[in-house]
Amino acid sequence: MNITEKQQKKAAKEFAEYWKGKGYEKGQSQKFWIDLLQNVYGVENATHFISFEDQVHIDKSTGFIDGYIESTKVMIEQKSLGKDLRKAIKQSDGTFLNPFQQAKRYIVELPVDKHPLWVITCNFSEFLIYDMNKPNSEPEQILLKDLPKEYYRLQFLVDTGSEHLKKEMEISLKAGDLMGKLYDAILKQYKNPESEETLKRICFVFGWCFVCMQKMQGFLDNMKCSEIISSSFSQNR
Repeated sequence: MNITEKQQKKAAKEFAEYWKGKGYEKGQSQKFWIDLLQNVYGVENATHFISFEDQVHIDKSTGFIDGYIESTKVMIEQKSLGKDLRKAIKQSDGTFLNPFQQAKRYIVELPVDKHPLWVITCNFSEFLIYDMNKPNSEPEQILLKDLPKEYYRLQFLVDTGSEHLKKEMEISLKAGDLMGKLYDAILKQYKNPESEETLKRICFVFGWCFVCMQKMQGFLDNMKCSEIISSSFSQNR
């Protein structure tokens, strides 16, 4: 489902308002995450996108992963509203673990290709996000009430890894090719293409080209960009 930035902000605000003060782990966790994925991040068929209560065998007992998104390698450990996400609680085997430590215990029992890149612990009003490439670092925190302005920080929930990187690489290669052609075209405009002064001016033009690309953010309009570039050409012809 395609969703615009404006729609996403509105959806994040509605989500935060609806779930304020709600949060029973066993009865509302799945509704919470399906609502978030489907209505805020535009996931179609969210029930197929995320799995719940996957079994993990730990020694002689069985654990259950609250939520797991295979396509983006995200594991979720959900707690009820008001629970301290950093506090260790007693497990069925007598050990004391906080939610992140619970998740790490599950990870050890999973096949390597199912190890998550991200672990999220959540109590409906707070998200703690752990980057598993930096497992000993402090988690990033997002509060439910701040989601309308910080929704983009959870975008990794739906960014589909290698396909996303592949697309970025293709764009980078095309951009590099275009920049090369632009350089050759600009170089032909100068009398002394090998001079240091020419190189300085080309760097200047490239810099302003970049600024002009940002015009939609209010830096410059098209007319001003054209004037600057034309001026630079004329001064060294």
